[in-house]
Amino acid sequence: MRLTEEQEELRSAVRAVLGRHPGGAAWRPLTGQIGVAGLAVPEEYGGAGYGAREVHVVMEELGRELSPVPYLGSAVLVVRALLASGDAAACARLLPELASGTAVGALAWAERGSWDPSAVRAEATRGSGGSWRITGAKEHVLDGAEAGVLLVAARSGAGVSLFEVPVDGAGVDRGAAVTMDSTRAQARVVLTEAEGRLVGAEGEGERVLAHVLDLACAALAAEQVGAAARCLEITLAYAGERVQFDRPIGSFQAVKHRLADAYVLVESARSAALGAAFAAAEDDPELTRRAAAAKSACSEAFSAVAGEMIQLHGGIGITWEHDAHRYFKRAHGAARLFGPPAWHRARLAADLGLPVA
Repeated sequence: MRLTEEQEELRSAVRAVLGRHPGGAAWRPLTGQIGVAGLAVPEEYGGAGYGAREVHVVMEELGRELSPVPYLGSAVLVVRALLASGDAAACARLLPELASGTAVGALAWAERGSWDPSAVRAEATRGSGGSWRITGAKEHVLDGAEAGVLLVAARSGAGVSLFEVPVDGAGVDRGAAVTMDSTRAQARVVLTEAEGRLVGAEGEGERVLAHVLDLACAALAAEQVGAAARCLEITLAYAGERVQFDRPIGSFQAVKHRLADAYVLVESARSAALGAAFAAAEDDPELTRRAAAAKSACSEAFSAVAGEMIQLHGGIGITWEHDAHRYFKRAHGAARLFGPPAWHRARLAADLGLPVA
């Protein structure tokens, strides 16, 4: 599994923009100059018509910098949900602005800490004139407080369905959530008889969300690999500079062993993430297995390497001024996002027909 020369050039371009524009200021040049928001959007809707491998490259670079731009929530979750819905009218109406980055989308899905599509309990009832009324509370909505496009998963008589809900409509209450990882904006969205428009066929939401979950896990795994690799780079540099007993600490055998173990974790996670990205790009029937395995492996690898970063930096690693705590917090938050590693191992076991403890 190797990326093409063109994909490596995309990596270089994204890294250069992130180097010049820190924080959220990178969103405009990323979308305007490189077109990252539209990479996975078909050309007919104003995108570039690429796929999961290009998303993997972008996510890995965003992970390296812990970038707070709304790429994962908008360009992955919402774009993929719209495309998977098969609703041509909704795609034509919403995707062009999402692809250009002029609009940011949010997918309100998780409830009570669960990302299982079958666990959706928000209610959708038919209103007048073909409209719907949505009632329920959604958690962990990426960029939900500021998004201009809001898709909501709710359960109607036919099952789970997707609805487009006006962000400024009556009965919509969006509030930014206080999270451990301040670099990933999340919100809680409470809907009380909010008006919504059906996206796709009624009752098809569970199928759509199951597919989006796989793609989201593949994308997040790439981000985790990028962040873990950056943790290792920073720690290697520090081990060569920090002197104890008149020697760089990186020359001590015990430190070498720990750095070598971290390297193995990063590279193993990279293989798992690439496997999921290639499966997504090729519509491989094993996508669910590969995505679940990648999410589990990359979550645990990132958490372990971020922890080693703090340990090997010593006292400075726990100071507010050093970046170590930011990576550690991202590792913790990313491990829970879209479900914890244990849940994905259970998904993998179920897909393989193995008993689940």
